[in-house]
Amino acid sequence: MPRVLITNDDGYRAPGIRAVAPAIAELGYDVLVVAPMIDESGVGSARAGIVNRPIRTASDVENGVTFVGIEGTPAIAVTMAQAGAFGAPPDLVLSGINRGMNIGVSIFHSGTVAAALTAAETGTSAVAVSLDSEDPRHWATAATIAGEALGWIAGEPGGTVLTINVPDRPLDQLAGVRHASLAVNRRTRLVATTAPSGEPMIALERTPQAATVPGTDEALLAEGFVTVTPIVGIREVRDDAAATALAKRLMS
Repeated sequence: MPRVLITNDDGYRAPGIRAVAPAIAELGYDVLVVAPMIDESGVGSARAGIVNRPIRTASDVENGVTFVGIEGTPAIAVTMAQAGAFGAPPDLVLSGINRGMNIGVSIFHSGTVAAALTAAETGTSAVAVSLDSEDPRHWATAATIAGEALGWIAGEPGGTVLTINVPDRPLDQLAGVRHASLAVNRRTRLVATTAPSGEPMIALERTPQAATVPGTDEALLAEGFVTVTPIVGIREVRDDAAATALAKRLMS
């Protein structure tokens, strides 16, 4: 069976990764768990300072699986594993299970999703799995979905990436599985405010609930569907219009 790196952005002691790693090991995969020591949510693909710097680690064993924590981000965990810092590089990467959904275009900032995209940077296929609750109960449902998704991407071209959101409900109460587009409108927004000390700060503000767009991850997840969205990282747009326009402006 393939070697699977399991990582997250909630920390290597988080319940999501503790639930999914033994479940994936039970499927026969060679499991390697490497994740941040602390919560690194929202760090995106950050991996500053990784070169020529010792990385502090910690580890413990639970349910027969060794969980390694690193002083770094999810993207650093993936990069180190792919470089062979923890033995043979992984064939696949599973990022999650994240506490809370990862929907809409703002997944760009998600450490969970960024870990999967970092894996794809060198041609490794990956799945990012998130559970739609801030206080999840049905980790086993998401773990089952994660195992099935790994089985599928194992046969797909290298660099395939899926971001999956799972309703927090029993497996037999899921409405189904649907492809989803990324929502644009979100339930919250970031606003500038001032701290009591007088220093500027950013606060999270809940926005008026706008109608969801049918077919988006936001809408389908609310209907009880597991949402599956294939994504790609940074790539060029094959359009030379900007360069042509700039050349004309410089020569005019």
